[in-house]
Amino acid sequence: MPNELIRLTATDAVAKLRAREITPLDLIDAAAARIAEVEPAVNALPTLCLDRARDHARALMRGERRDAEGEAGWLAGLPVAIKDLSDVAGVRTTYGSPIFADHVPTRSDPVVERIERKGGIVIAKSNTPEFGAGGSTFNEVFGRTRNPWNTALTCGGSTGGGAVALATGEVWLAHGSDHGGSLRRPATYCSVVGLRPSPGRVTRGTQEDLWSMLSVQGPMARNIPDLALFLDTMAGWDLDDPLTWEAPARSYAAAVAAAEAEKPLRIAFTTDFGGALPMDRETAAICAREVRRFESLGIAVEEAHPEIGALNDAFLVLRSQHFVVDREELLATKRELLKPDIVWQTERGLSETPSRLAWAEHERTRFFRSLRDIFARCDVLVTPGASTPAFDVNLRAPEKIGGQVLENYMGGSLINAFATLAGCPAVAVPCGFDQHGRPVGLQVVAPPRQDARALQVAALFERMTGLDRMLPVEPRAGVVPPYE
Repeated sequence: MPNELIRLTATDAVAKLRAREITPLDLIDAAAARIAEVEPAVNALPTLCLDRARDHARALMRGERRDAEGEAGWLAGLPVAIKDLSDVAGVRTTYGSPIFADHVPTRSDPVVERIERKGGIVIAKSNTPEFGAGGSTFNEVFGRTRNPWNTALTCGGSTGGGAVALATGEVWLAHGSDHGGSLRRPATYCSVVGLRPSPGRVTRGTQEDLWSMLSVQGPMARNIPDLALFLDTMAGWDLDDPLTWEAPARSYAAAVAAAEAEKPLRIAFTTDFGGALPMDRETAAICAREVRRFESLGIAVEEAHPEIGALNDAFLVLRSQHFVVDREELLATKRELLKPDIVWQTERGLSETPSRLAWAEHERTRFFRSLRDIFARCDVLVTPGASTPAFDVNLRAPEKIGGQVLENYMGGSLINAFATLAGCPAVAVPCGFDQHGRPVGLQVVAPPRQDARALQVAALFERMTGLDRMLPVEPRAGVVPPYE
């Protein structure tokens, strides 16, 4: 029975909970057994809160805490994982930092409160790099999280623990956050799905830089219908976040169900923006081949790319200001406890001039207008989900991509960060495997606030490949493939 339960999709599990064919306690027990089985190999969920989860489950079963029943995104007692960057009341929350190794918050993050109000049950905190900074999931508190498709490889970052927990069947849904690809790259590396929502779609109520559009919170799942369900759980206006707006009149789950009837007419595609970005050659070839599946649905696929220009430099300038807001005080008081990447990014921000910040905003605007011109004739822009497949778990970043040596740990991030800078929703969806068995994915980017459109296009692609049916997987030992 437990093994059968972990193989259920989130949507099917919620349906069984609603029909009272199973209970939340059944799912918690199944998850706990699976966590005990696979955690030694992957280290995805280092902090469990099973007693708290069972108390929540019993309350739901008594008819309590059900005021949101009937609303879109109602989870009916489904266990979920919360990224260890977001507070859960009464549960150890470290932010992946030794500075907060023993921190236990008294109030949950607003998005966690929303998930629990919608019938979600938190059973674990998922591993993350320190303060979410990094494309590989490791920290000094909990160590490294490993990719279940090959445990010699990274799962990506920074929502790496959530992606691995989904791929191995430890949970049915995972919460995460995204700045430069932190929901999309781990999803790509682990062959699951992740959505960076439009800014304002999901609350970020405890952040200090509430008026910044760069960092968002969002859902991760094993398939697109489940992803839409979890976005419905999270979406909506929140008094704690001035950028949020009301949830849509039609649920995201309903939009995905209508994907075939509302399929797009034309899709734009690029692998590397005309050679402007470093890109693994085999990844580019796989994505270029797989995107043509859309043509079998009568959808035109055209190669097109907006002019990247100096967008990478602009991203680093603007990202560094995010670090100044969040980390300047810690840099002054606990510098020796911060990892080098955080020190570098924060100090870079402190050294920027007002003119340089203005230049970055101008460059960002220029790029958005170039992207807008593509959206004027195409419904979405599709790219690879990551610039390179999963790399050595012991590295903080790949040494090179497509033969190009990277200057810093953010060197391969622009394939995801362009959507961040443009304020666009972006979905990562699996599209296959490379010659070494490493997952490869596509990224579907839609115009701002067109989250439903991005989900619909990703759903159409997922139905054609059926790759979601390969999950969950058993963790597999392997070796690190050579760089090419």
